[in-house]
Amino acid sequence: MCDVLVIGAGIHGAAVAYAAALQGYSVRVIEQFSHAAEGTSSRSSKLIHGGLRYLESGQFRLVRQCLQEQRTLLKERPSLVTLTPFYIPVYASTTRPPWKIAAGLWLYQLLGGHRFTRLPESDWDTLDGLNTGGLRAVFRYFDAQTDDRELTRAILHDAGTLGAKVSFNTIFEQAICEPAACQITCCGPAGKETLTARAVVNASGPWVNRVLEHITPRQTPVDIELVQGTHIIVPGSLKQGIYYLEAPQDQRAIFIMPWQDRIMIGTTETHYQGDPADVHPLEEEQTYLLDVYNHYFNSKLDTSDVIEAFAGLRVLPASHTKVFNRSRDTMLHYDENTPRLLSIYGGKLTSHAHTAAEIMKHLTKLLRTG
Repeated sequence: MCDVLVIGAGIHGAAVAYAAALQGYSVRVIEQFSHAAEGTSSRSSKLIHGGLRYLESGQFRLVRQCLQEQRTLLKERPSLVTLTPFYIPVYASTTRPPWKIAAGLWLYQLLGGHRFTRLPESDWDTLDGLNTGGLRAVFRYFDAQTDDRELTRAILHDAGTLGAKVSFNTIFEQAICEPAACQITCCGPAGKETLTARAVVNASGPWVNRVLEHITPRQTPVDIELVQGTHIIVPGSLKQGIYYLEAPQDQRAIFIMPWQDRIMIGTTETHYQGDPADVHPLEEEQTYLLDVYNHYFNSKLDTSDVIEAFAGLRVLPASHTKVFNRSRDTMLHYDENTPRLLSIYGGKLTSHAHTAAEIMKHLTKLLRTG
């Protein structure tokens, strides 16, 4: 018997486990993989940021919230979250003129971001071999970088020190939720096990609706779309910081950043169908990312230079609109028929603690009343 059972040990599962344990509840986490953050939570762009580009789609509340969370993480986890300079070069061919970039950065700063500057032309030659032909302006601002896998594991470790129990290599099979509690069946290294929990949090990321299919009574799932994001690792070093670039192919935002003494480039947006466990980088995605790098930097790369490639899945609300315009807000889903079950849809690495706090508002009311 436990108060809260969490399905999934990604960033949101870890954050919920920590928040619940911090409030004195007994917590159990079950995870299908052998370690925490083996799915999407280790395949992100490794950024703790407010989402500068979300300003264009009017997501001001989300940007402010994420910038507040960034400042908290910089203070509470300085060994894992570090403030890093970002550079936005603006060329004659860039779709957003310098004044528009400056206005966006001013609003970003107003919502809680750090100060930005316009880099003098005399400093352009120091920018890691950035192509300066046709360059009109370069802006520098600050956001944060992290190791997403290590951040998740640190949070889960902290939950463990507060008494949360974590079971790896454990597959969720089914759950029956009744008015007083949920009975959960799972299968782990010791075989099949039946658990009783007063509340269940479905934090299984891209598997969220697959988990719901095995819970009684059935909830109507949120209509979602899985969007694949691929990153590649290539040789080289970037001394100045992270470059925030506009892809010449389709004007999407691409980051080129230092990562473990190499260079990481990402990300893509490819619609995905199938088992989330089978997601993998596509050849055309890697070519797309290399083309962006080669367009902006004087050193040139080809597919033989790719040291590593990895792909993760975003959970976004289903829509006919472009992926760029869809909300990045976390969706917390439950209904009156199964109040002891709450599912997390989507969410950002940056705002994991805020998401966990919102979940605990719901769970605390439930757990206090029986």
